[in-house]
Parts: sequence; C-alpha cells; structure tokens
Amino acid sequence: MGIPVLLLGESGSGKTYSIRNFEPNEVGVFSVEKGRLPFAKKLPVIRKATYGAIVQNLKAPQMKSYVIDDSQYLMVNEYFDKAKENGYQKFTDIGLNFRNLLHFINHNVPDDVIVYFLHHTEIDSNTGRTKAKTVGKMLDSYLTVEGCFDIVLLCETNGKEHYFVTQSDGYTTAKSPEGMFPDMRIPNDLKAVDVAIRDYWDLNNTKGEK
Repeated sequence: MGIPVLLLGESGSGKTYSIRNFEPNEVGVFSVEKGRLPFAKKLPVIRKATYGAIVQNLKAPQMKSYVIDDSQYLMVNEYFDKAKENGYQKFTDIGLNFRNLLHFINHNVPDDVIVYFLHHTEIDSNTGRTKAKTVGKMLDSYLTVEGCFDIVLLCETNGKEHYFVTQSDGYTTAKSPEGMFPDMRIPNDLKAVDVAIRDYWDLNNTKGEK
C-alpha cells in the first residue's frame, strides 16, 4: 500500500518550494492549477492534473515520490463545475472523489511510493484550529481530511525562514509517528522528509509490493 502524506500551509508558506531538493528522476509533480514551479530546477510536471490523470499515472508509477500541487483544487474545481447544481449531493460527490483517490493510493499503489498532498489551510470557526481547507461545512461532516493521513506536516514561515511543524501544539492538526522526525520544527525540505519516512518504515528494502 502506498503512503499519502499531507502538507498543509497558507499561500506563500513554502509548500511547493519544499520540493526543490528532489532530482528530476526522483519525483513527479501533478500540478492541478499552477503552471510553474517557484525555483529554477526542472522537475517533471503534469499540468492541469485531474483525478483521472493522477490515478492513471499511479497505476504503474515510474517514480517513488509524487506531489499533488495543490490538492484542495481537486475539490474546488469540482465544486465550481457543479456550482449550478442544487442540493447537497454535489458535496457528497466531492468528498467521495477525494476519499477514493486516497483509497486508491492506500490499496493499489506499491508500498514504497509516497504521494504528497500539498494543501491550503483554513481556521476552523468552532475550534480555532488550523486545518485542511475544504469547500464547506457539509463536506467536513463527511470527510475529515487529516484523518485520512498518518503524517500531516504544517508549513510555516517567520518571514526569514521556512520550516515544517511535525506535531500539533493544540491549535493545528499536524501529526507524525513518534520518533520519525527529530524536532517539532524541521527545515523546509521535502526531500529530507522523504528520506526520513523511508528510513523510519524501512521502505528502501521493499520490492514494490502492493
């Protein structure tokens, strides 16, 4: 089973920038909305990526790591495509399609393939916690996005440097397995995170089993 990882952050917090240290043969990028990367290195990018394109490429993955940038636009685009539809069924469909992608990764992708979901944040009006952005309260009642991931990292910046938060302070939904990362705050480097995950779960010794 593949490993989905959620990378949360506001616009400008360094989500896409964090993939800069991957080499072109190490990562594939599914760009849902944006056309360019925020650094000079050329990485393989599938533009205007849809659920269908993502699943098709993950059926026989050529890379060990993939990035969906930004994954909340999979929901947003579907929401706008169905904006004129009445009723709540469209919200159920949006949640189901996102859940089905996660289900596919968890059950149909090789064990040593990691898929990073780069996703925007919002503040929960009830709890005040920073959480994954969706397209409405109706969807939240069906799908708690963070609950579908074992690893949720929060991208933050203090204006001088960017970093990842690996555990919650009570006001975020960040989480990671005990001992996977050395500190609550680590450098903004998704390649280093990728190495840490593979070392922690001994993924370097797998043979691509499903």
